[in-house]
Amino acid sequence: MNMKHHISKFRYAKLMAIVGIAFCGLSVLAQAADQPDSAAQLLKEPGLQLLGNRFFTFNTVVRVRQIETSRDVAYGPDESSIHTPEEARAFRKAVEKGWPGARITWAFSWLALKDKRPNYRDLKKLVVSYHKKYGDEITFVPGGFFANMYNSRQQVNRDLHDGLQMVSDMVGEGYRPKSVIAGFLSAENLQFLAEEEGIHVCQGNIWSQYAIDNGDGDGSISYPYYPSREHFCKPAQGKEDLIDCVNLDGWTCDFLNARFPGSSVCASRQGVGPIETVLRLGTEQGTKEMLATTAAHFDTGFALNNFAWVNCIWELCLVEGRKIYGYKGRNGLDGLVIWLSEMRRRWPEAKCITQGEFGMLWRKQFINNDNLNYRFVQRGSGIGGSDPDMEIRWFMNKDFRLALLRDWKANTPENLIDFTRYDLKAQEPADPKPGQHTRNWSLLNRLNQKGIRPQDKPIPIGQLNADEQAIIKRRYPELINGGSK
Repeated sequence: MNMKHHISKFRYAKLMAIVGIAFCGLSVLAQAADQPDSAAQLLKEPGLQLLGNRFFTFNTVVRVRQIETSRDVAYGPDESSIHTPEEARAFRKAVEKGWPGARITWAFSWLALKDKRPNYRDLKKLVVSYHKKYGDEITFVPGGFFANMYNSRQQVNRDLHDGLQMVSDMVGEGYRPKSVIAGFLSAENLQFLAEEEGIHVCQGNIWSQYAIDNGDGDGSISYPYYPSREHFCKPAQGKEDLIDCVNLDGWTCDFLNARFPGSSVCASRQGVGPIETVLRLGTEQGTKEMLATTAAHFDTGFALNNFAWVNCIWELCLVEGRKIYGYKGRNGLDGLVIWLSEMRRRWPEAKCITQGEFGMLWRKQFINNDNLNYRFVQRGSGIGGSDPDMEIRWFMNKDFRLALLRDWKANTPENLIDFTRYDLKAQEPADPKPGQHTRNWSLLNRLNQKGIRPQDKPIPIGQLNADEQAIIKRRYPELINGGSK
């Protein structure tokens, strides 16, 4: 491909600090029906490209049980009663109200695809109609986000092949999705998608997840990359190592909350996901946090990287999940409309396109990982573990990811809280034995943000050894020569 592969550089001194969002009377914005702003039209714009744009990808999952570990085994509550056309209509109506013309991605689990009960039969027909009406993408989700934690790689490949075929049969007319939603997916399975299924985009990692739900996978970078054949969290180091399947995060997180393991009051998954925001905190606080996280990308992140991306998976079960899980009687749809509407107001040029379309735009821009240079700055929102006194800076590239933390109000020196090297050998766990669960697929080496190992203590960057400092200096000499803040 004869493409320019670069991320424009901006001087850090020119950035305005974005310290949070004032929540004040957000209103749902109406848009005239005679002025459609569909992502389908946006994609038809001549020259639509990754750089210079802000992207939002919004995904949902249709399932039968909370955790479908294999074709025949599932755990958690039966959610079939809250997977009906009524929930799907309410959900899609809220999306269209908040972001007219948005294109979203629907992923069906194995059990949902096989279910022949009237509610699932009618639900599938309805979603196919949304594909035709809005241009929504329809795809497959293997193993309820944790396929490799319970199944062999060979079995996951079979599930991917057969599940994608069921999706094609359901939609008809030769339909084929451009992407897969998987939660976590091993390198071998990502390679299978690219080489055998012709799919080059996968939501295959959940950035920073540790000690939550049924699987761990901390250690990757948070924006798109080509994974290594060694480990799905590791960016490929060269041509022979590269898997041609763009690996995407599932939920954009608040970088300060992401430092914490587990799902404590700090809610390490807190960001734009509904469970940790509008369902846990309520509409006002929840949307405030969602917008603060969005702004970290659409404002400062955009200035640093020359494009921005926010992603969210909002499972369909959450529309009426309060009937099973309580959620303080909340369903979050009011918050969803406010969040989407405010994004449209503040960043009117942002594009809401399907996950597959976004991933393919990124793939068109970057043929490998050599020019990846993602940088982020975020100050706390004051919600959960997002301490308003703290500022975090992330640097992510093919060679390593690095995070620096400081108290910006007290003007304390920065400490290094994460230094994950990708030049080192990495290895995924072996396949789980039948009936067993292999939970931890994280890539942890020099220093990890979660602080779960004795070595994971914040340190001044100058305490790294000479070889480690040299690795950083090649990318960011100002961090070594001039020191951190």
